[in-house]
Amino acid sequence: MTERLITHVRHVALAVPDFEKQRAFFTDMWKLTEAETDSGVSFLAAEGSPENYVVRLRRAEEKRIDLVSFGAASPADVDALADRLIRSGVAMISEPGAVDTPGGGYGTRFFDVDGRTIEVSADVAVRAHRKVEEKESVPVRLSHVVLNTPDLERTRAWYERHLSFALSDTLMHPRMGEVMHFMRCNPAHHSIALAKGPHTSLHHVSFEMRGLDEYMRGTGRLLRAGVRKIWGPGRHLAGNNTFSYFMDPHGNTLEYTTELEMLDEDAWHPHMYDFSDPGVTDQWGTANPMDEFVAKESFNDPDRGCFVAPPL
Repeated sequence: MTERLITHVRHVALAVPDFEKQRAFFTDMWKLTEAETDSGVSFLAAEGSPENYVVRLRRAEEKRIDLVSFGAASPADVDALADRLIRSGVAMISEPGAVDTPGGGYGTRFFDVDGRTIEVSADVAVRAHRKVEEKESVPVRLSHVVLNTPDLERTRAWYERHLSFALSDTLMHPRMGEVMHFMRCNPAHHSIALAKGPHTSLHHVSFEMRGLDEYMRGTGRLLRAGVRKIWGPGRHLAGNNTFSYFMDPHGNTLEYTTELEMLDEDAWHPHMYDFSDPGVTDQWGTANPMDEFVAKESFNDPDRGCFVAPPL
């Protein structure tokens, strides 16, 4: 594997037709903080995160993923990554240069093998953040992003080769074969996961809570408010993290989680887990059963942003 130049996941950018409804959901229900807003764009922060924002929301005629953003340690690493991508024939969107979004910085953009826009940036200013207090059911940070792909092995190979992500674990099913790869760019079990789906789309975006109590309080708050729950609460085996999945107003799946496993990367060996085993999908046995109807909820709509760079 080539040198790892990506450090962590920064944010995900979403475009939606009903901007005001989605914005209200993220602030009032999901408990993100609007850091900045301007003419149909909202930058939403997590209270415990030094990132200027963890979700960027944009008004658009069609729903799509605008981009997934990752961090790098330095501008030199951004340059090195861009050079590696260009030499490998990856489709570039922009050469390394100044980033014109809150926090600034130095970054580059390119398409992944499925046509998603990926951004990698460094030297982004740190947001004034705070310690999330006990019993406070607000997201601390962005945990991970899961992406649907119609060609699971091709997409895994692309992220391994070009961005030096490492495989942590795999889910398989006796009838369907391998269905999900958990990929890491630091000791956290996964910063992204790749799911086998019928088309390229967003599977879900996950947000880390302070702890178990705060995770359960957040789950309960959303249930009481009538937000549609898809699956949970429970605890996965792969990653050992808790999960509660909900549907946002535009049909995107969002997750509250906590206690994602931190790995000793030098000693770790990937597992192959059979997710037809109920103890794999939910160690606690508290979630509604995983079945084809639950799984289908996260197929989402085919993404309209494939190989089309977002306007900002």
